[in-house]
Amino acid sequence: MTATTANGGNDDTRMRTQQSPLASKRARESNTPTEENRRGKFGGFFTLGYKEGFTQWWANIPAAAAEHTVLSYIPFLRKPPTHTQTGSAPPSTNASTMSLDPSIDKEAAPVKTSSLVDPYGPRQWSSQMVQLGGKNRALNEFSVERLDEAHEQNLVMLHGYGAGLGFFYKNFEGLSRVPGWTVYALDLLGMGRSSRPPFRVHAKDRQKSISEAEDWFVDALEEWRIKRKIDRFTLLGHSLGGYMAVAYALKYPGHLNKLILASPVGIPEDPYAVNAAMPDPSDSTLTNEFSQDQEATTEHSNSKIPDPAKTTGDNNNFLNARSKAQKQDLSGDDTTPSAPRKPLPKWLTYLWDANISPFSLVRWAGPLGPRFVSGWTSRRFSHLPPEEAQALHNYAYSLFKQRGSGEYALAYILAPGAFARSPLIRRIHGVGRQMIAANGSATSSIALAQQRRENGIPVVLMYGENDWMDIAGGYAAEQKINEEKERTLHSASAEEKKKDHGSAKCLIIKKAGHHVYLDGFEEFNEVMREEMMDVSRRR
Repeated sequence: MTATTANGGNDDTRMRTQQSPLASKRARESNTPTEENRRGKFGGFFTLGYKEGFTQWWANIPAAAAEHTVLSYIPFLRKPPTHTQTGSAPPSTNASTMSLDPSIDKEAAPVKTSSLVDPYGPRQWSSQMVQLGGKNRALNEFSVERLDEAHEQNLVMLHGYGAGLGFFYKNFEGLSRVPGWTVYALDLLGMGRSSRPPFRVHAKDRQKSISEAEDWFVDALEEWRIKRKIDRFTLLGHSLGGYMAVAYALKYPGHLNKLILASPVGIPEDPYAVNAAMPDPSDSTLTNEFSQDQEATTEHSNSKIPDPAKTTGDNNNFLNARSKAQKQDLSGDDTTPSAPRKPLPKWLTYLWDANISPFSLVRWAGPLGPRFVSGWTSRRFSHLPPEEAQALHNYAYSLFKQRGSGEYALAYILAPGAFARSPLIRRIHGVGRQMIAANGSATSSIALAQQRRENGIPVVLMYGENDWMDIAGGYAAEQKINEEKERTLHSASAEEKKKDHGSAKCLIIKKAGHHVYLDGFEEFNEVMREEMMDVSRRR
């Protein structure tokens, strides 16, 4: 494994908080979908010209078609299956939800790749809509199943805020190589091409409102698990998906073999405790998600992380790293940011508290919507080949313009600046330590005498080397989880200690930003395969 582990970290890395990564102009203009618009009067933040933006708005590419194009870049999969039960037609301005058509002719037949064209095959690729209980509740699912072998393990992947399962197109092939595994990717309820029922929070109490917003997503995931008749699985969540993965592990214990959090949002308390001041807008997670240039991110190392922290070896353990950091303090070499921070703009706080999402602005913009989205996509996908960057731009816009639904949960879960209202650092130590029934099910109505505590589950936290997410929060979570294990097993018998699977570690993916699965997909896939094989060995 080439990624940096917690033991291979450095105190300077552990002290990093959300910062402004290197943002520079792209060195090669050819790496954008509309490089000609980088020149001239309107070649600034929004790289898509007015004419091109209007043309895309007028074309109104359906979400299903955009998803299909993105998935067509999966290696060895020439014609990906794409159901059209949702996103088969442009959204209506009058509809209150994304149309859900359960007709059989809207389903997609699975596609099989034989070992003749697929060196890691045979595999079966499927696109389905999984119906849940209640009105207009269904999850969009893409899966890869290995054929001609026993299926013993399942990996479930959750995307981040406002995104979709298509963003994992660089991972499906690599992760489905592991023998005995089936890979599932889901669109969160109310996002991607999942159905979009109206989002409402009925609770008046602050904490209950937060819980209700979390339940919107995790209850749907649990329903999906039951529908799929999956007992235990490994859960991978990116950003907001990582936050929801933790919430799921706490509410529905006993079903996870491993929890993998890729640059999760919502772990730290807030910036005040660390910096004694509010974050500058240029240092906030929200701003960096829209301004970070990924070409700079994927081509440069972070100078604030010493080189020894990016490799593994005996000279890279925690004690040595702490000693090095202390020497730096004595020498006056301080690499942590020290500039005073300013409050977030009042207009941003107002829009956030009014629950006006960035996607609302895209929808309201009409013909200007594609141009606004290009301000994000041209930077987010600047490191990719032009045709893939264009496909992802079209895919992102096709999702962003859909009627609002799950996106409105964000204001209940995160405060302005993207720090959690109920930080995970306060509760992540409970992952894998909940009370469950003797048969492994939840204990809501089971007598105490019939309960037992979970034996712990491995938790892996992954961050990009140039991640603007709070890496220090990951190390703090690692420490909390390991301290809880030590406390739980303090008086345990040798047999109980042997049965315990709890652990936590942080990994850093080189030359990657917040979207570690895409920026550093080769190393990410390698690390993931190792973690998946570890699960196989444990069972």
